[in-house]
Amino acid sequence: MEKTWRWFGKKDKIKLEMLRQIGVEGIVSALHDIPNGEIWTLEAINDYKSYIEDSGLRWSVVESLPVSESIKYGGEDRDLLIENYCKSLENLGKAGVTTVCYNFMPVLDWARTDLYYPWEDGSSSLYFDKAKFAYFEIHILERKGAEKDYSSEILKKVEQLKSTLTEEEKHLLIDSIIVKTQGFVNGNIKEGDQNPVAIFKSLLALYDGIDKEQLRQNMKYFLEKIMPICEEWNIQMGVHPDDPPFSLLGLPRIVTCEEDIDWFLNAVDNPHNGLTFCTGSLSAGLQNDVPKLAQKYASRTRFVHLRSTNVFENGDFIEAHHLGGRGKLIDVIRIFEKENPALPMRIDHGRLLTDDIDKGYNPGYSFLGRMLALGQIEGVMAAVQNEMKIDTTYGEVS
Repeated sequence: MEKTWRWFGKKDKIKLEMLRQIGVEGIVSALHDIPNGEIWTLEAINDYKSYIEDSGLRWSVVESLPVSESIKYGGEDRDLLIENYCKSLENLGKAGVTTVCYNFMPVLDWARTDLYYPWEDGSSSLYFDKAKFAYFEIHILERKGAEKDYSSEILKKVEQLKSTLTEEEKHLLIDSIIVKTQGFVNGNIKEGDQNPVAIFKSLLALYDGIDKEQLRQNMKYFLEKIMPICEEWNIQMGVHPDDPPFSLLGLPRIVTCEEDIDWFLNAVDNPHNGLTFCTGSLSAGLQNDVPKLAQKYASRTRFVHLRSTNVFENGDFIEAHHLGGRGKLIDVIRIFEKENPALPMRIDHGRLLTDDIDKGYNPGYSFLGRMLALGQIEGVMAAVQNEMKIDTTYGEVS
């Protein structure tokens, strides 16, 4: 697989020459300065692509070309927004940047409650605390009926948090859930917005009455509209699984498990309609056997995210060591190296190590933590490739 790296543009504190030096081959990025729904011009795409190529790398994957909320909930302007999306895809195709990662998650892109959860060795990583998220829903958002979505055990913890969380901790929770994890990737809410909770509530209200079936139909509508452009310009679309892969905030989630993946692949059965296989998102759902899914969907996978999680009995989960956890990355790498070896892959959500602190990196996107993970994964890839060469001499590839 091609070794790629998520890079946040010319203002990223991690420079392209640093990435070449650690073995990165391709860049995963987007035109982050262009507001959601506006057209990516061919001039802007070519300028960005040339900047990357001048550093000896290539723009391997667009992550992401955002799908506007109105397309997801089926607003009156969705056809205009889809038309703009198609023009952006056409311009990407003309520029030769043809793999596009996107998601169809309502309002929230990915959700965590703790961005710097400490490990014993002094490093930290991302964490999802179900009780804290429930507190956010019930007592900060004051979402009607939110209590019904949680067990009595979780609700008891919520009551404890109600009496122990400080104002500073409440602010940090809001920042973690709806600002810090969203704003740096064309999010709906940006740092500096005066009232992020009010903005967030208004976004949730747009989905009143939208259930799982309606969201599915809106995704199908979107895919049917863009597939002719994808066919013309050989654009490979890969939808990212929901993160985490279960319902949040009363919103439907439609890319969480095998049944969901089967649905969207069959609903618009076109080879350009594919999957971004994120081992981290999928492993956070106890319903998912990650290697089994990798085997089943290898031929429809367009891009791979490699990370892993540990899931606890109470529903919490934490970003795991890249060689441990439920993601079973060694097995997954073995499958993709055999079934679809030309895929771009990137390391996702590295730990924050001591010398990463105070560098201003985006949450989950440290330099040293991801470099450590890349070294581990590169070693696994080399071992798997060596296995395959040895087995080939005996007439079989395992």
